[in-house]
Parts: sequence; structure tokens; C-alpha cells
Amino acid sequence: MTSTGTTAPPPPGVARLLRPYAGGFAVVVTLQVIGAVAGLAPLLAVAELGRTLLAPGPADDGHVRDVVIAGAAGLLVRLLFTAASSGVGHLLDTRVQLSLRRQLAARLGRVPIGWLARRHSGELAKVVGEDVSAVHPVIAHTPGELVSAFVVPLVSLGYLFTVDWRLTLITLIPVLLAVALVPLMMTPARLREQKEFDAAMGRISASVVEFVQGIAVVKAFGGSERAHGRFRTAVDDFTRSFYRMVRGLAGVAAGMQVALSPPFVLLAVLAGGAYRITGGGLAPADLLPFLLLGLGLTAPVAALGHGFDDVQAARRAVGRIRDVLAEPSLPEPVRPVAPEGHRVELRDVRFGYGGRSGYEGRSGYGGRFGNEGAEAGREVLRGIDLVLEPGTVTAVVGPSGSGKSTLVQLLPRFYDPTHGSVLLGGVDLREVGSRELYRRVSFVFQDVRLLRASVADNIALAVPHADRDAVVRAARRASIHDRVLELPRGYDSVIGEDARLSGGEAQRVSIARALLADTPVLVLDEATAFADPQTEQAVREALAQNREKRTTLVIAHRLETIADADTVVMLRDGEIVERGTTAELLARGGAFAEFWKIHADAVEADAVEAGAVEAGSREREGEEAR
Repeated sequence: MTSTGTTAPPPPGVARLLRPYAGGFAVVVTLQVIGAVAGLAPLLAVAELGRTLLAPGPADDGHVRDVVIAGAAGLLVRLLFTAASSGVGHLLDTRVQLSLRRQLAARLGRVPIGWLARRHSGELAKVVGEDVSAVHPVIAHTPGELVSAFVVPLVSLGYLFTVDWRLTLITLIPVLLAVALVPLMMTPARLREQKEFDAAMGRISASVVEFVQGIAVVKAFGGSERAHGRFRTAVDDFTRSFYRMVRGLAGVAAGMQVALSPPFVLLAVLAGGAYRITGGGLAPADLLPFLLLGLGLTAPVAALGHGFDDVQAARRAVGRIRDVLAEPSLPEPVRPVAPEGHRVELRDVRFGYGGRSGYEGRSGYGGRFGNEGAEAGREVLRGIDLVLEPGTVTAVVGPSGSGKSTLVQLLPRFYDPTHGSVLLGGVDLREVGSRELYRRVSFVFQDVRLLRASVADNIALAVPHADRDAVVRAARRASIHDRVLELPRGYDSVIGEDARLSGGEAQRVSIARALLADTPVLVLDEATAFADPQTEQAVREALAQNREKRTTLVIAHRLETIADADTVVMLRDGEIVERGTTAELLARGGAFAEFWKIHADAVEADAVEAGAVEAGSREREGEEAR
């Protein structure tokens, strides 16, 4: 079997991500360079006018006029080219963000569904939204700002060297002092303190989220003091780490600020200028350019300091974007094979999250994104052999954590087994193309996700060419038609806008989608978990239609759901411990019978409790009537 997509592409670097836009960056930089150089013209004009007007003898009117015109022209050019650079930079930023989001959407559309299912949707949304937006300063602002910060001082230095090279070196003293202090901010001790500060910030954020999300439980069970104590501990740790970091950086940061401050720069220029003037090496008028341009020489260090946080945030965001883009896509066969029939067979299937086919990614992305629930390094399914004949219903039962959901997710190929194979119509699913697979397999899971689209479009998702009558028939069979008619625009109501559906209603929309698709293989993971008994019965009857033409695999927590199943499979710790019909398993008196008894006792206890509540209610109503 030969498949494509089994190897993740190398993580694209920042340069590779931005390479298609090199021309745009060149235009931004060129425009900014011209604007920055032209922006010096007014300052140089003032300096030149001062030198001309303060020089002995009459001033040259023509030279004064030319200097004034040059200064005004430079100011106009600066405004035009800087505005153009900013405009092109923001347009470039828009193109880059659009491209990154398209690349991310395309990659997320090709990664295994199981990889997506095991990650928080908010975390992936953060990558596509916030992380892509975090590159805005680096693209739209940083190139122009850095160019301006370096070009202006270099041109200024060139001019000042023509006036007096000795005073120019004296003017550079504040910059050299600030640069000399930079390594002190990057010592191992400072880096360790910053790392501890980030960790403490993470702990305090986690404690806040934990406290807020669990506030109802905490208050109900009187654990507020313990929960608040954990928060106080996190705050104390944060305070100590913040104090250590500030104490370590305060002296260096203060020294840099003093060195780059205008008073210190002016003091250095005036002291050096006074020394040169009194020594006869500099005319008093020549001190003016140094006073005007000397302050600009500190711009590069100051710009690097102010933009450092944005650059670091963008670097981390690009790292997360690169990780998503580097995720391997679902392996697709080079030459897809069409299944013959819809008999399903699992042969010696083993599966463990984080394994060879667990789709956890080349960079341990599960760790970055939480990989909630994954049991890396432990097999969740072990040696599963199972056959699902056409026209039969196979029910999977077992305690929580037994591997039921993992097993049914192998059939629509949310994951590939780490060992063994899953066959459809005699063909390994890895040899069946995705399009063909989803034409033959549909699924309804307990955790329903509806699109922000009309109710009709959500039902017709798998059959977009279906007409409205077919959509309505599927909705009727799923017992959701009447509720849809109550919505403001009926089937045209948009989920999330003018359509608000409960969990049970959303589940019935998902069932209608599966009924409309009418695939020969149907996978149900507690598809009526949120339905009331009447609705559940109606849905079960709808699913039972054309049963003889369909292969059905269902997870059941309510044992009534599997009473008519052709085969019941009992899972425990990832292994099949019993299989047979419901009657056979009950007669056997094994694990399934014990499971059934526990459920029956729980149902009976619930019924007794409900009866007691109802009787108490009637008694209160009678007392009120008397």
C-alpha cells in the first residue's frame, strides 16, 4: 500500500513563510529609506542656516534660499514617502495574514479529524486568529521603523563627520555606553529569572481559570478557602519571581535609560563641544548640528528596546503557526481502491495515542495544545477482532475509559490503528480515498458541532445538492422538523444568529444529516443522549428504517438502545471480554450481565426518586387547595 501525506513537511521558517512577499518588503524598505533620508533635510537645513548666519561676514542670500527650499522639499518628500511606505506595509500585512490563514485552513482541512478532535477549539482558533494577527507589528511597522532608526543615524554620522570627527566620536559615547549594558540583560541568571517569571505568570493564570470555572462546585461543597489558598500561593510565587526579575534588571535598565536620555546626550555634546571650542578646534556655529542631530543617534538602541516585546511575541506566534503548518496530512492512497460491499472487519486492531498513527505531530504538538485525554504511551485498544455484517446492528458497551469511542472513531478513519487493519468491503481503509470513504460512512456523535450556516445547509452538509423536500423529510424522521418551523426563518435560520438550539436539538439536526446522507455504513456514538424518551423512540424508529441495507455500529450507554442489536460487544480496558446477543450475554451471567444489572438498579432508583418527588408535589398542592 502506497500513501501520500504520511510524512510531515519540514517546519517552514519565518523566511520561507515570508519569501513570496520579498518584493513587497523591498518596496516598503526603499520607500522608508527615501522618506527617512529626506526627513533629515529640515534638520540639516536648520543646522546649515545656523552655520551660515552665524559665520563672520554677510550671508549669501542665494545659499540661504536654496537651503530653505531644500529643507521644505525634504519635509514634503518625507511625508509622501513615509505615508506610502506605511500604506504599502499595511497592504502587505493584509496579504500575509490572508495567506497565512488560508494556509492554516487548508492544513487543518487535511489533517486527521482525530488530531483536531483532541485539541481545544479555542487554542486552534487562537493560532488562526490571534497568532496570525500578532505578526502585524513585525510586517506593517517594524521594517520601516528599524530602517528609519538605522538610516537616520548613519546619514547623520556621515554629515557630522564632515563637520568635526572628534566631536562626532564624543557624541557617540551615550550610545556606546547603552550598547555595553545590553549583554548584562542576557546573562544566564537574567534569562533564568525571565523563565521563572513566565512560569509564575502561567500558574497564576491557570489558578484564576480553575477558580472561576469551578466556582459553583467550590461554593456548593465549601472548598472556597482551599481554592482561594491555591490562588494566593500562585500570587505569592508570582510576586517573588517578579521581584527577583525586576531587581536583577532594574540597575541595567536604569543605566540604559540614563545613557540614552536627551539630558545625558546633550550634556555629552555640550561638554565635548565646549572642550573643542575653547581649544580652537571648532567654530561655535559648528556646535549647532551636533545639538540638533546628536539626539537622533540614540534611536537604534531605543527602537530595538521598544520593539523587542512585539518581535518576541511575533516570533512565538510564528512558531505556533509553523507547528500547525508542519502537521502531517491524512495519508491518502496514490491509487485508491473502491470497496466491494459494506462489510466491516477489524483485524487484530491495536491503538495508542501518540503512537505511529496517533497523529500527534512531529513537534509534540499535542503537548503544546494540551492533547486533552490522550494516553500517550499506553494502548487504548488491544487485539480487537470484530466483524460487522451488512444489515446488522452491532452495539459496543462498557465502562468509561474502556475504549468505546476510540473504537468507533477508527471506522470513519479519524485515526488509523497502530497495528492491524480496519477493512470496508474487503479493502483496508488506508487504501480507500477520503471522498469514497465518506460517501459510504456517516456518523453521529454525542458531541455535536454545527456550522454557522442555515439549518437546511447543516442538514444537507453531506448532500449539498439535496432539494428542500429531501431536507424536510430527513428533519421529520429525526423529529426536529416542528422545532425548525418555530425558528424565525424556519430552515433558512442561521445557527448562532437567529437559531439557538439545545444540545438535544443540535443532536437531532446531526441525525437528520446522517439520515439524508443515507450511507451504507452508519456510526452512532450515543446519538440520542440528550433526547427525551419520546423523541429517542421516534429517532430509533427512523434509524431502524432500511436497516437491512445498512451496517450500523453504535455506542450505547442506555441499554434500551441495544435491546434489539444483532451483536453486543462488551469492552473492558481496551479488550473485548464478551460478545453475543443481549439474551445470550444475560444468560451467561458475566461482565455484561453485571453491567446490565447495575444500570437497571440505577434506573429503578431514579424512578423511585422521581415518584417520591411527584408524590410530594401532589401532597403540597393538596395542602394548598385545603
